[in-house]
Amino acid sequence: MGDITAYIDQFGYIVLFVALLLELIALPLPGEILMTYTGFLVFQGRLNWILSILIAGFGSCIGMTISYWIGYKVGQPFFEKYGSRFHMGPERIGKFSHWFSKYGNKLLLIAYFIPGIRHITGYFSGTTRLPFRMYAVFAYTGAFLWVMVFITLGKVLGPQWETFHSSIKKYLIIGVIAAAVVFIVIYIYKKYKEEIKETVIRLLNLTLTIFHTRRRVGFLLTVTFILTLGLLILMFGMIEDFLGNEFTNFNQTVDLLISLVFNKDWIEAMQIFLFLGSRQVQLILISFTFIWILWKGENKLIELGSLLIVILGGELFEESLRRIFQILSPVPYSFTNHPFRNFPSEQSLMNFVFYGFAVFICVRFIKNAWSHTLVPIAGLGVLILIAISRLFFKVELPSDIAAGYVFGGVWLGLNILLLEIFRLLRRIDIDQLH
Repeated sequence: MGDITAYIDQFGYIVLFVALLLELIALPLPGEILMTYTGFLVFQGRLNWILSILIAGFGSCIGMTISYWIGYKVGQPFFEKYGSRFHMGPERIGKFSHWFSKYGNKLLLIAYFIPGIRHITGYFSGTTRLPFRMYAVFAYTGAFLWVMVFITLGKVLGPQWETFHSSIKKYLIIGVIAAAVVFIVIYIYKKYKEEIKETVIRLLNLTLTIFHTRRRVGFLLTVTFILTLGLLILMFGMIEDFLGNEFTNFNQTVDLLISLVFNKDWIEAMQIFLFLGSRQVQLILISFTFIWILWKGENKLIELGSLLIVILGGELFEESLRRIFQILSPVPYSFTNHPFRNFPSEQSLMNFVFYGFAVFICVRFIKNAWSHTLVPIAGLGVLILIAISRLFFKVELPSDIAAGYVFGGVWLGLNILLLEIFRLLRRIDIDQLH
């Protein structure tokens, strides 16, 4: 890495242009590092930001154009002649070509952010005869988006570009993988739409027949189960990272981004957001939920009992967790750094539980369809603002707040599922008596 940054120190834009051109012909050059360092030179005033993006973008576009025409001229004849030897004969290439013509343009936009993938998309686009005009529009747009992100990242981070490069790159890759998973799910749904619909309808009808419940409640239960399962998996991953003391980069990156986005002008607003997570507001939420259950509740005794378990059990849950993790902490614990050794965050865990249960009770007993979307979004927005305010005032570590929300989500989800199961069992008993 030192050699390539030394070259760009000496030759500037020429190295940037040539290196990205060669990388996208599949030479093993560290493109992201080079662009982030270019951003650092922009921060120092040694290079121009707009000119750097333009030169890097044009270099990337030329590299992608060359790889496309190599794939176009060489790829198809090669696969026609030798492809059957490794299960890539004309028939399979035809299927890939049809798929790539339909979905490849979307892949071209994000492929640059995936090391290894960006090096083959040009060749594959040419091999599958993707129309060059379509290829150029998406490949060139993706190229300029890619270079703009990393050069701007280096400019924003300044002297800290190298420290945070690896962790930010990792989070970008995770985001791209998540997008790829969503894309695959959408593709599977579109391909097997009718079969999936028939299966879902069959399961819903079976559920409705057994439990005599409404479709809306069945959907709510399904969503709650899926979210709780996802949070449970994430919880175990966070425990593993905590025990391995692997949150340092995450905490430093989040703290840096918060300090860059929010300056001193935000102090008054952040104080309001911080208040939304205080004990006073939590008591208001408890009172509101209690009154709402008495007013709208269907099985008031069960629902009030659930509210009690959620609150008291949540307090016991978070206290037990923090004591266990203080013992298991890979870093020696002391009371002098207590505010910064709070895994998971007590305040964040209980905020998620209080707000989450209040949102659930509202959605559960409001028939207005808009409320089912707006109320959860509003609740999530408030929780995000509370988290940002606590990070702004450096009350707790980002990893502790994130863990508080994840652990709180697991506790809340389990209680909601138990509440609905008890509600259904009660309904079955009543129906049997009649």
